[in-house]
Amino acid sequence: MADLPIHTIVFEILTRLPAKDVGRSKSVCKQWYALLSTQDFVRIHCSRSLVSSNQRVLLIDDLTCSVRPIISKSNDYGPSSIVTFPFHHQNNDVSILSHLNGLLCVCLNHTYELLLWNPTTTAFKHLSTPDSHGFYINNLDAVGLYVDADDDYKVLHIKRRSGVLGVYVYSREVDSWRNFPFITRQEYLSPHFNWSARTFCGGTLYFTVCECWLGGTKRVICFDVNLEQFKEISFPPVPSIGMVQGVLVNVKNVLHMFASTGMFEMTIDLWKLQGDYWIKVLSCPPIPPISLSLWCDITHYVTNGNWFVMTKLGKLFTIEMDMKPFECFYPVSWFRGFKGAVFVQTIVSPSI
Repeated sequence: MADLPIHTIVFEILTRLPAKDVGRSKSVCKQWYALLSTQDFVRIHCSRSLVSSNQRVLLIDDLTCSVRPIISKSNDYGPSSIVTFPFHHQNNDVSILSHLNGLLCVCLNHTYELLLWNPTTTAFKHLSTPDSHGFYINNLDAVGLYVDADDDYKVLHIKRRSGVLGVYVYSREVDSWRNFPFITRQEYLSPHFNWSARTFCGGTLYFTVCECWLGGTKRVICFDVNLEQFKEISFPPVPSIGMVQGVLVNVKNVLHMFASTGMFEMTIDLWKLQGDYWIKVLSCPPIPPISLSLWCDITHYVTNGNWFVMTKLGKLFTIEMDMKPFECFYPVSWFRGFKGAVFVQTIVSPSI
């Protein structure tokens, strides 16, 4: 080891360490601290950390916040570790809005403030400003965390206030908000339309926009993060009978949608986006309806032929599948319940 160049030690060996071990390695000497703090090191370490074995589930309840590893073979969690929020909060009133590369974008419900937080390193950053940027209202706003071609982490905030839609972007690089115009259908500004959490895939943020009643309009809004342009595409051609819900997932950097339809029994189809069109990948047999109080967000597809799903309250279910499974375990980056998230452990900082 002593004969290896310092560049090889840092960028070929230390970039493969777990995030917490990188933090300990910074204390070896000043040179290591400086090298392990560079954006090049953080970017390489992050790219090597995005594996399913490094995924963790963060769950928030009224009393505790805990982080647990995922055991894919048994569809279960490993032992939990209690996490202490490093920022002021009231009775764990923290909602998770978006996540990417180990960073969580969260909202403090008692103040409506937005924060960026890395639960692995405990670092956080307040995004609110005196001129009213960085404040989130549930059921009216939509938030998406993304990284652009210049490796700048940004937050897209879509705000609906009194029939007016505003679009704002926070840049970690310059630590400020800016706004730009977004021309869309007037009806999307109505509170009768629900904007989903974002799904980041292939340099684009995707949102579903759906009317709140049965059989209403449903579209997918796309935001190219480098061109900073919006467009909209149609939903997959699913029957508009009973409830229709589309859950977007990122599977190996290809956008998919789990589309569930029905009322007394649910049918779930998996669709893949190619260009601006949807192609059906597979269907599952009809399943009994899931109580709305326990409505499930699909989080993983596992090798034993079952879908691994989690309710917004953090309870686990599986949907048994009578078909050939995929070739491997596919982690998906969509899951973001208000009280839980699947994330990877990285050293990505919420501030520069």
